Amino acid sequence: MSANTEPEPLRAVIARHGLSASKALGQNFILDRQLLARIAAVPGDLKELTAYEVGPGPGGLTRALLEAGAKVVAVERDRRCVPVLEELAAAFSDRLRWIEGDALDIDEPAVAGTGTAVVANLPYNVGTALLLRWLEPPEWPPWWRSLTLMFQKEVADRIVASPGDPAYGRLSVAAQWRARPAIAMRVNRSAFVPPPKVTSAVVHIVPKEAPAGVRPGTIARLTEAGFGQRRKMLRSSLRDVPEAIDGLRTLGIDSERRAETLSVADWVALARLLDA
Repeated sequence: MSANTEPEPLRAVIARHGLSASKALGQNFILDRQLLARIAAVPGDLKELTAYEVGPGPGGLTRALLEAGAKVVAVERDRRCVPVLEELAAAFSDRLRWIEGDALDIDEPAVAGTGTAVVANLPYNVGTALLLRWLEPPEWPPWWRSLTLMFQKEVADRIVASPGDPAYGRLSVAAQWRARPAIAMRVNRSAFVPPPKVTSAVVHIVPKEAPAGVRPGTIARLTEAGFGQRRKMLRSSLRDVPEAIDGLRTLGIDSERRAETLSVADWVALARLLDA
């Protein structure tokens, strides 16, 4: 099939290649090509840019990215999907490069370059781990220009949550202290095969200027401790982080407060004190 002909329905692609979503790999396939095109449009104009995709599966989003003009680097650990990716590479004049392997083991800047738009319907079992990896590199701005990622709605809500919101936590601070996350669209469970038990959402994240004098490892250490025991007061949850309690006192933050009451700016200020 050429890139210029009407694409084969994804249900037919899946049947022709004998594919089925693997629960062990956290797979849920989206069959609606119009929805896939909308997701591919979230990061903006992709012409002449590289898009990095994790878990392309039957290639629905991959094709949407290629049709949007992107060059695509895709990482897939499921060998059953190789014939589909080979077909797409041939149809789109080799603008698709696919790598067989585990996304957690990939050196993304080496394979995708810098200024890359990451666009993926992430496997549920590695989605949060990959997001934290992309949000917490010591170098900033990062190798990616934007992240457009499908998550369970519960995870998406955590990424964009504000202080005082029950969903606010470590993931919220990690996503917001030097980036801007927003929910781009909700996706009903009926859009997937097989349907997951929950609604999903596409989150779009763009980097912003990083606060000076703060190391990501310090933010991570503080929020892991604080939100890891979120029912406890800060004087208890942060007691094993050297100088954290003294830092709270210096900043005028009551150590009897709980982690979810501190703003992102509060966490940044505390981390800056510790790093100084």
